[in-house]
Amino acid sequence: MPFLTAFGVLFGALAAGMPIFLVLGATSLLLFWIEGEPLIGVAQVVVNRLNSAALIAVPFFVIAATFMAKGGVARALVDFANAWVGRLQGGLGLVCVVATTIFAAISGSSVATAMAMGTVLVPAMMQARYERHFALGVVGASGTLGILIPPSLGMIIFALVADESVPQLFLAGVVPGLIQVALFVVIVLVYARRKNYPAGEPMSRDEFIAVNLHALPALTLPVIVLGGIYGGFVTVTEAAGLSAIVAIALSVLVYKECRPGQILEFMADGVKSAGSIIIIVAGAMLFGHWIIESGAPHTLVDWVIDQEIEAWQFLLFMNVIMLILGTFLEGISIILITVPLVLPLLQALGISPIHYAIIVTVNLEIGLLTPPIGLNLFVLSSISKAPVTEVVRGVLPFFVGMLAFLMLITFVPVLSTWLPGLVFGR
Repeated sequence: MPFLTAFGVLFGALAAGMPIFLVLGATSLLLFWIEGEPLIGVAQVVVNRLNSAALIAVPFFVIAATFMAKGGVARALVDFANAWVGRLQGGLGLVCVVATTIFAAISGSSVATAMAMGTVLVPAMMQARYERHFALGVVGASGTLGILIPPSLGMIIFALVADESVPQLFLAGVVPGLIQVALFVVIVLVYARRKNYPAGEPMSRDEFIAVNLHALPALTLPVIVLGGIYGGFVTVTEAAGLSAIVAIALSVLVYKECRPGQILEFMADGVKSAGSIIIIVAGAMLFGHWIIESGAPHTLVDWVIDQEIEAWQFLLFMNVIMLILGTFLEGISIILITVPLVLPLLQALGISPIHYAIIVTVNLEIGLLTPPIGLNLFVLSSISKAPVTEVVRGVLPFFVGMLAFLMLITFVPVLSTWLPGLVFGR
């Protein structure tokens, strides 16, 4: 009964419009107080849970994404993609998919990816006579790759909660991420043919070489981050710090769209964004601690075993739950609220936590495109001054494709577990 009361209070407060960090923190404190738990001990729980090397990587990746979006790195990646695929029919749509894939391999954030790509590509696509809703849709959908293609802030948080390996989770996202890229490419090509969107002008050989050379420094970032991690040269946290340093250097010294006097301003923006994530994490960790202490996960495991629920039924049920939660909760909150509850069930049902992490991530991607709270929808609406309904119309074909993709990832676990197993022997 306390468990049901807790979730009733939680979702009631969210429905009333209270900030998520305040809802999680206040609900947790209230529950501990009702049970007579000393609140000084509760504070120690938060401190202990936040004392994590993996969590330190979050602000560094956010700062790197901020400088990439504002310092010219994103524009260089768009030009690079345009040199390779821009001359095809619907070329700018393909440029968006390719550029966001590379940007995602550096930033770890879907919102940052959508914002950076939207600022550059939406005006360019409209100037080339693409329909605005399509331009918004392809940027919004492609931006979701930011949390599936490694590095991923969402996977770092999942690893923190589930006590899993961050490098293994990153690897698990590679094959699904490439499948999703291929899916978006197909959707863009089909749509471009139906609407007879134009092909871009081919570049001369000298222009092609110049654009590629100009983008080369930006392309070193994913090599530094992922190569450093899997080459054993740096930890995930060190790679995050290195990515921030390199992103600042590229923005100031190479692409020069960030003046030295703006470094502190851009860094403050990144720290502000990271701080909001950490505050939500702290509140959700406290709530997760109460869930574990209440014994609810073990009760749920016993109930599932008694009902003889199969793994595929459980995964299908959790997909429905997460899709619903994604309509009004931010992704990190969904991870922090649901994962502590279901972790014991994964073991009982023989489900790999690595596989489940990718299922969660794809659900979070879909949540970024789901009204009324889908963050990518509002980011693109703000950039383009278009109504949110127009953005929703644009993402709809991609949304349907992602639902099919979710089913594929859910019921073909080898797509998520093959690469980590190959590298780590898991």
